[in-house]
Amino acid sequence: GSHSQRWPAMHSHEWLQRRGRALVALALALTMSLTVLSTSGVLGTPLQSAGSMMARRLPGARSPRVSRRNAIVPCAMKYNKLGNSDLMVSEVCLGTMTWGEQNTEDEGVEQLRTAFDDMGINFLDTAEAYPIPLKAETQGRTDRTIARWMKESNIARDKVVLATKVCGNSDGLTWFRKNGEGTKVSYDQIIESVDASLERLNTDYIDLLQIHWPDRYVPLFGANRYKIGEERDSIPFEEQVRAMGDLIKQGKIRYWGLSNETPYGTMMMVKAAEKLGVPPPVSIQNSYSLLVREFESGLTEVCSPRHENIGLLAYSPLAGGVLTEKYEKGLAKDNSRLNLLPGYKDRYDGSMAPAAVASYAEIARKYDMSPAEFALLFCKSRPFVPSTIIGATTMEQLRENVEAFNKEWTAEMEADVEEVAKKFPEPWRTPQRGGG
Repeated sequence: GSHSQRWPAMHSHEWLQRRGRALVALALALTMSLTVLSTSGVLGTPLQSAGSMMARRLPGARSPRVSRRNAIVPCAMKYNKLGNSDLMVSEVCLGTMTWGEQNTEDEGVEQLRTAFDDMGINFLDTAEAYPIPLKAETQGRTDRTIARWMKESNIARDKVVLATKVCGNSDGLTWFRKNGEGTKVSYDQIIESVDASLERLNTDYIDLLQIHWPDRYVPLFGANRYKIGEERDSIPFEEQVRAMGDLIKQGKIRYWGLSNETPYGTMMMVKAAEKLGVPPPVSIQNSYSLLVREFESGLTEVCSPRHENIGLLAYSPLAGGVLTEKYEKGLAKDNSRLNLLPGYKDRYDGSMAPAAVASYAEIARKYDMSPAEFALLFCKSRPFVPSTIIGATTMEQLRENVEAFNKEWTAEMEADVEEVAKKFPEPWRTPQRGGG
């Protein structure tokens, strides 16, 4: 190859030294890759995945190096295929909803630089609604932070898997559309939303467009009991899917997905896509954690690779931060999730969640992990989760969260978790308006 033209110009001793170092590096890379792949299917059928060996050929993956704070950041990132798409996404997706509220723009840019340059992350998730809480005066700040980073870093667009979301139905969100009406998932509003997102993000296309929450009535953000009396008229599934198909044809989006969705809604979207000849959804972004496992009761079957092959993007894997034990230990700041959003802390304290959190924290310590690391490792170990969305308000949190994905899940850990789950089968549902 091209290297062969240089070898004659080198002294033989120098050539042998370089050759030896290259062979040692290759052996180490192969060993690491085989180790990662051998543990990827702990709970059943392994995910379609690529190990560290592929990292330098995948979007966003860079060689590990010393970070800006002089600490080595581990970079053993693995990449998984997202549903039926051809997207290979890092098993960690960088959440962004605090940028512009709990975090400054500069802090958001720093997180992006570290995640993409040092940690091998190639996947980030935003929304037209961000940051949270949803307010007219802050809306769009998150997207503008991402746009600034992409411009300043000069990163190639195809090295970033960029996901965003269009708002679901809400009469109260009147500042998103030009006509001043509330949001709904109509054809025209989906198109308007995407055009505005592209402008804010300063990009030509979105890799994954998600419907943030359904247009129809579903129990959301705290409630999990369906009430027939709450049903109302809503935008037909086919109209929503038709917009997705047209956006794909126009090259404005590559794929589309769902969020905060139910088994019924997921299958109706798939059915509408089949009828219209539109590619079906490739992902579903729902709350999932040690405390919130209702996805397993119906959606796991629907989304299985054997069935519709829709990848779960697990949001709120720390259940709004409560699985870190910071609320029990009095370490939560005034602007932390439960303190920032009215009524949420009282609801948490009045549930069985604190007892469940304490039990899971005890298990984490048994395995010499922090409660946060253990909770994130749990999500990583699920065969239906190609990527877990992590959100950090500090660089220390970001590093701790990513470090969790370098650990291995064991059968003993699984047994310990199931013992707690039997005691607290439904301790709490993350009540997080605009979350995900």
